Amino acid sequence: MEKQRLFTGLQPSGDLHIGNYFGALKPFLDLYPKYESFLMVADYHSLTSLRDPDTLQRNILNVVRDYMAVGVDPEEVVIFRQSDNPDHTELAWVLNCMVTVPFLQQGHAYKDKVAKGLEPNVGLFTYPILQAADIVLYDTDVVPVGEDQRQHLEYTREAVGKFNRAYKETLKEPETVIVEGVGIVPGTDGQKMSKSYGNVIPLFGESNEIEKAVMSIVTDSEGNIPENVLAIHKLFRDEDELLSLYEKNAGKYGELKKILSADINSFIEPLKAKRARITDSEVREVLAEGARKAKEVSQSVMERVRDTIGINLN
Repeated sequence: MEKQRLFTGLQPSGDLHIGNYFGALKPFLDLYPKYESFLMVADYHSLTSLRDPDTLQRNILNVVRDYMAVGVDPEEVVIFRQSDNPDHTELAWVLNCMVTVPFLQQGHAYKDKVAKGLEPNVGLFTYPILQAADIVLYDTDVVPVGEDQRQHLEYTREAVGKFNRAYKETLKEPETVIVEGVGIVPGTDGQKMSKSYGNVIPLFGESNEIEKAVMSIVTDSEGNIPENVLAIHKLFRDEDELLSLYEKNAGKYGELKKILSADINSFIEPLKAKRARITDSEVREVLAEGARKAKEVSQSVMERVRDTIGINLN
């Protein structure tokens, strides 16, 4: 039986944090063997907030190294860069012509980021449509997302539906696979962990960096159990075991944070060792092969689109 196709991606906008791991990487690790899987480095998406070319280049190499370090096998998954395939931006333009400005203005992510002080540039505004193009360009069947990202897939399905109704049934509407319990990983301030909020715990940070981040977790001085600390700790230990530990150390916030820091470091150390062995040249080879495989799929989809809209001359 032929496998369904799965697609996901992650921006190279900075060093990965544990929110990226539990919110995107781990769900992908659990799912990808069941599908024909595509994993995209969303480097064009990162331009909405990152304006440093040297940093971007370093981040691109590092994010692929990170994927490989946590267990993604490039022999089993197509790992590629968005910018290595111009079909993404071409299809995004076509889909931009299908949707309205009021429709995009409803975007939760756009409104939230602008409220947090991010510049409301056009790329940020139309981000959901480039994301839609990323997904449907590979005849994607399923996209794994957390509950907080459900709207992104709704945008994709809406854009595809409008295209298919305007012309003919050409693009596949993907299904959403909601990954329960991992969509929103809390940051050190209790909000969703995000680089743009400055509330992250680095995935591959040095032990002192991780400890510093953990010690900065905001706690409720009125309670005996620091809920923000516990919410993060549940990612690394069994909840029943933790409840006993937290009751035993009730009110000892500093002690509980030290235990959390040690648990995170213990989890990360073998991943860091594997990551250190992956060279830049290996990463470049993976991306080159991934781009070749990705284009084989996307070019046939774009030919269908060009035929449908009349760009291809008979």
